Amino acid sequence: MKSVYLPLLLLLLSSGQTGALAQDQPKTGTIKGLVLDADTKSPIVGASILIVGTTTGAATNTSGNFTLADLPVGNYTLQFRSIGYETKSRTDVIVKSQRITFVEIELEYTAVEIGDVVVKSGYFTEEKDQPTSISSYSAEEIRRAPGSAGDVSRIMLSLPSIAKIDDQLNNLVVRGGNPGENSFYLDNIEIPNINHYPIQGSSGGPIGLLNNDFIQDATFSAGGFPALYGDRLSSVMDLTFREGNREEFDGQLELHFAGVGFVAEGPLAKPRGSWMLSVRRSFLDLLVDAIGTGVAPKYSDYQGKAVYDLAPGHTLTTLGVLGVDYIEFEKDQSVEDDNVVYGTYDGLEYALGATWRYLWGTGGYSLTSVSTFGSGVDGMFFETKSNLALIEEDTREQTLQLRNVNHCRYNESHAIDFGIEAKQIANDYDYASPEYTNVLGDTVPALVVDDYITSSKAAVFASYIWRPWPRLTSTWGVRYDYFSFNRHGHVSPRFSSSYALTDRMAINAAAGIYYQSLPLILISQRAAYKDLKDPLAWHTVLGTDYLLTANTKLTIEGYYKSYSNFPLDPAQPQLFVVDGLAYGYYIGNFEQLRDEGKAESYGIELTVRKKLVAGVYGLLGGSYSVSRYRGLDGVWRDRMFDNRLILSAEGGYKPNEKWEFSLRWIFGGGPPYTPLDLEASQLINRSVLDRNRVNVERYPDYHSLNVRVDRRFHFGGSNLTMFFSAWNVYNRKNISTYYWNEIEQQQDTIYQWSLLPVIGLEFEF
Repeated sequence: MKSVYLPLLLLLLSSGQTGALAQDQPKTGTIKGLVLDADTKSPIVGASILIVGTTTGAATNTSGNFTLADLPVGNYTLQFRSIGYETKSRTDVIVKSQRITFVEIELEYTAVEIGDVVVKSGYFTEEKDQPTSISSYSAEEIRRAPGSAGDVSRIMLSLPSIAKIDDQLNNLVVRGGNPGENSFYLDNIEIPNINHYPIQGSSGGPIGLLNNDFIQDATFSAGGFPALYGDRLSSVMDLTFREGNREEFDGQLELHFAGVGFVAEGPLAKPRGSWMLSVRRSFLDLLVDAIGTGVAPKYSDYQGKAVYDLAPGHTLTTLGVLGVDYIEFEKDQSVEDDNVVYGTYDGLEYALGATWRYLWGTGGYSLTSVSTFGSGVDGMFFETKSNLALIEEDTREQTLQLRNVNHCRYNESHAIDFGIEAKQIANDYDYASPEYTNVLGDTVPALVVDDYITSSKAAVFASYIWRPWPRLTSTWGVRYDYFSFNRHGHVSPRFSSSYALTDRMAINAAAGIYYQSLPLILISQRAAYKDLKDPLAWHTVLGTDYLLTANTKLTIEGYYKSYSNFPLDPAQPQLFVVDGLAYGYYIGNFEQLRDEGKAESYGIELTVRKKLVAGVYGLLGGSYSVSRYRGLDGVWRDRMFDNRLILSAEGGYKPNEKWEFSLRWIFGGGPPYTPLDLEASQLINRSVLDRNRVNVERYPDYHSLNVRVDRRFHFGGSNLTMFFSAWNVYNRKNISTYYWNEIEQQQDTIYQWSLLPVIGLEFEF
């Protein structure tokens, strides 16, 4: 616990003599950086860098590097210019006392001549091959986001494309999909789930696994993504870990919602490389033990990255992520807390990989990654009132993956992306559930699975990026995926285009076909499930971007998604199976499945986003959408994550380098639910849904306000950042679900988080 007390001690000292001495001495730091060509990843020589609002600047050397030294601590905006490239600005560049802040930026090549029209949005990251449904966040925007608890998935909840479900999970439900339809990439390595206690067959969990201090930027696509990504129906989050300090050792102690942690970084064969390492452990279980009541999860994570320049144009990057989880619900405690289950969960999740980046010179670059990712679950849960074993599981999943991505620019009008993917899967399933009564009150036979399965996936993809004149950019792509387990192969064409009407306004469009294989843990249960078709989604997106000011952008988008081939259970023809699977922690027993499920979603979204300039930043979002499915009974019903109306407001104010104030308010219309059949529930003393009223009722509307205050302290050779955050400030009693309390033998309510204070400390040395 010394790592907990040290930051607290430093905080107290900062208001005393140490703080006084710190104010007597000017505090300065350094910005160093690298400017690259976005198409070739090669350094740009002679690019100019200017600190906005000052006359201070620098220029890149023959290696594309620059230095801005002896800068007073504070927040800066940098502007990057080079002949033949679009101008870009980078906000939120934080200078700390006696620290080096590293900035890497990529400039887009342009052949725009005087008089040509192009949308000028240098404050906003643009993806040429995906002009629609894209949101990007810098490292500082990720760090300071109110209500996120250092969880990059929760940061995205401010977007109007994300449904508002449950505070206790960070599930991303994107444009009428479900939490199993999302994919994550970290430094060109796919990681299916980036959470502690990951939900099998889904991409969500209660808390994020990645240390946000490592994240350089995050790009989230809510639909219409290019052929570079596959095997997902709704969204992609592409994350980049930053490099460690190539010149000196830096350390950090941290204490916040995710736990107590230590971060270290430094040079590797200086100056040819660097390394970073993070170790964290939760402390909620220690607090629970101290007060002698309640149940808290115990988890820890370990992650690191090393970068080494093998030779000019050749860089090798290795990274690793490991999460270890454990929780135990003792029966006596479950009885006291009115929990209907008790038991233990012991799990781990990991990813390990290496990436070779090869620069072709003036033509392009290649990224080739070899990685492995997997998870393990050893758990057993029992029904509290009867001691009946509900699930016993000892499952291991592992995938070895090769991913190669290439980009080639022929000239200012023509470029291509192409690559391959190959996966070798080896999963060991060993789980059992007894005969049970399902949610509609029907008896389901016992299920026993003990199987070791090997299979493979392969894909090839290519995109042609065409810019016939400065106003128009279009991307034509195609992808082919093959899954050996069920011998399914799919061709997925993709298209996107952006047309600049003026220097402030552009019209954007995207369309494509997307396939996703069903979870192997589900289709491996019965031989007949190999014949189930893979779910399919058509994406159509049309929108516009308009720059209200140089740092404020308005985006309006409409979309339509059509789904087919979803599995449905004839024994429960009213229900949409995949939504329930993605929201639970284990796969149930289905005696028969048919791939006749259809769904659709459509809506319109509006977002106004302002980058941090003149001390103010923010995001306003709103959407209206409809999401529904057709069951085997032929009836169309609302899907369980259908909020209809979503509103969000997030922003902050930084009056100086010491203080920052921010907030986030979210409103979501009440999603549909199926009420309990109270007579049937009373009869068998467990939750039984009313099969005649599936998803006809709606929960009360959800809304919550989170506020946050940050305070920075700068000492001679170290820095301390302290923040205080309060979630659900006005203590709204948002409802998570209604259920039958088997102990009290009556209908009961599970609420989402009430008022929750969160304190965080980061001490850098």
